[in-house]
Amino acid sequence: MKSRGVYVLSGIVLALICIVLIFAGNPGNMAFCIACFIRDSAGALKLHSAQVVQYFRPEIVGLLLGTFIIAVVKKEYRSTAGSSPMIRFFLGFTMMVGALVFLGCPLRMLIRMGAGDLNAWVGFIGFVLGVLTGVYALRKGFSLGRSYETSKISGAILPVMWGIIFVVFLFVPSLFVFSEKGPGSMHAPVFIALLCGVAFGIIAQRIRLCTIGMIRDAVLTKTYDLSIIAAVFVISLIIFNAINGSLKISFSGQPIAHSMHLWNILGLYTVGLAGVLAGGCPLRQIILAGQGSQDAAVTFIGMLVGAAVCHNFSLASAAASAESLGGPSINGKVGLICCLAITLIIAFSVKGRKTVRK
Repeated sequence: MKSRGVYVLSGIVLALICIVLIFAGNPGNMAFCIACFIRDSAGALKLHSAQVVQYFRPEIVGLLLGTFIIAVVKKEYRSTAGSSPMIRFFLGFTMMVGALVFLGCPLRMLIRMGAGDLNAWVGFIGFVLGVLTGVYALRKGFSLGRSYETSKISGAILPVMWGIIFVVFLFVPSLFVFSEKGPGSMHAPVFIALLCGVAFGIIAQRIRLCTIGMIRDAVLTKTYDLSIIAAVFVISLIIFNAINGSLKISFSGQPIAHSMHLWNILGLYTVGLAGVLAGGCPLRQIILAGQGSQDAAVTFIGMLVGAAVCHNFSLASAAASAESLGGPSINGKVGLICCLAITLIIAFSVKGRKTVRK
């Protein structure tokens, strides 16, 4: 049982990591966004052709590497698999659709809150409601079934594979696509990004960090440790942005955001609901994958494919600009509603699985 001081310190350190990445070149209100990093990486791997969001993000490699290392050192690495893989793939896909309609994962929601973006506070309403819906489904018996231990090598495949891609990225960059403008062109130097990812991953693994968990735990178990981390994280970023002159409390003029409130709410509602069913937010899925969960690895692949589909079929929202209010296109609205409808069906129809006798 960790003391409250550990959680306060963790929130401060995680905010400092984001601040380092901002100063090193990452977009200010996208300092450490899992959905954005996966989306950019999908573009770099030529899975989509949106030219402004294509860059292989070392932070994802760092998260997997840091988690894997600390899990092995602390003897918490366990290779497991077998819990409803196709549903998990779909839930990962759905989380990405919801995140890209909102324009950010729940972690970026907190970062945007810390920069004064009121659209993120509106989205937070949907996020809380989505998590509460997921908690209600859990209480009604929702379960994806249990996982089983597998070969230790199996659980290491995703971290090793992503590490190999990173090495290729370093030595044969011509195989990848790089944005020349837009968010994909804004990034910290490779090894600063990698080290920040490793540090973030180690801390997140040790404190079981999950943005969905902060609400779920408060409702189910009346524990508020993760809520303390989130609150300190946001307050730290508010203080930083106020000192830096980048705190802008408004709906309009926020970078890489839109003020279509209904879709901000529905986007994060979908992320919150799908995340509870999958067992964690996008960040938590990467942490679990790094410590050996192949179920989480399948969810990660779902997010990667979801990012590609969102940009290949125009599901992702457009950021507001002087010429446009931004928000999702009709494709994005229909895609989100379809994903949400299927997720709700899963939430209230899947009650675990029976053992099949061979």
